[in-house]
Amino acid sequence: MNVELTPRHLQLRDMLLRRWKTNGLKSGDKIESQNEIVRFCEFSLITVIKTLKDLEAEGVIRRQVGRGSFLVKAPWAEAHHRVGFFYNRNVVGGGIFNNAFYTRLVIALEQRVVSDGHEFVMGSFTHNKMPVSLWDRLDMVMVTGLTRASDIAGLSETTSQVSVLDAVLELPGVQSFRLDYAPAFRAMFDRFGNRPNRVLYLDTVHVSSEQAARLAAFESAANECDAVQTLEVTAVDQENEADGMGDLLAKIAAFQPDLICGYMHQRWQVAMAEALAKPVRIYPFGLDSSRPGFVVESDRWMEAILPIIYHRLEERRSDGEVHPFPTRFVP
Repeated sequence: MNVELTPRHLQLRDMLLRRWKTNGLKSGDKIESQNEIVRFCEFSLITVIKTLKDLEAEGVIRRQVGRGSFLVKAPWAEAHHRVGFFYNRNVVGGGIFNNAFYTRLVIALEQRVVSDGHEFVMGSFTHNKMPVSLWDRLDMVMVTGLTRASDIAGLSETTSQVSVLDAVLELPGVQSFRLDYAPAFRAMFDRFGNRPNRVLYLDTVHVSSEQAARLAAFESAANECDAVQTLEVTAVDQENEADGMGDLLAKIAAFQPDLICGYMHQRWQVAMAEALAKPVRIYPFGLDSSRPGFVVESDRWMEAILPIIYHRLEERRSDGEVHPFPTRFVP
């Protein structure tokens, strides 16, 4: 009969399981010897030996004299995965299902994950708090809505495999899946840039690497046009339907743009058009939209990224990678 584990043994047991999961060990892989464990932790040899004996009794590891110890059960490497999707409540303040872009993203992701035979879990976090303990019970998590205000320490603390959607983070093991809007911007200016235009770009107040990259790509595409494009940039909170709308309409009325592009609430378009004394073309960022704009096709995006995420779970690497996905322009 096994002796009940003390808090000290439980602490070491949890640390070892986290370490093996983070390193992506599979059933049959060799684990550290008891002396190696003592060297990288603060536990005594007696505690290490007792903990390894209990892990063997549970069927988690197998010890062989003269050969070492091997992992027997590795739930994180099984065919059935627990996949989490988590969004930033500080960015999507009105809730994810009040946001057309994220709603479509969740639906597309859940459909694909479930059809692949895995379990789908959805949750949220804030700039200051990430649910690391919940993430540790999952095999992989996909995170979206990160900005420069977000404390990303939790991404390095979790044992779960981390992928970041619509952002780029240079962290060990983190896969970044960014949306590349440069082709869509060039396509728009290829269509309209042969004549002068007054162009209003709505930049989000939620500062991030992708927000800055999109603005730079838009400015570059405008500068490459045959005709001069008069570009005006103004910051908006596209997640808040009412906040700052008066200032935006005043800006539109004063600038009189021919094109309005970028971040915007889905309900702003009628009011923006009515603020002008002339026809205007409006091109927001969109997901699976048949309306004019810069569009991401969710099915194709999920088809591109999920095999990479599944593969990285099975073959973990210490280096992170950035995977761009091109968007398209719908005139």
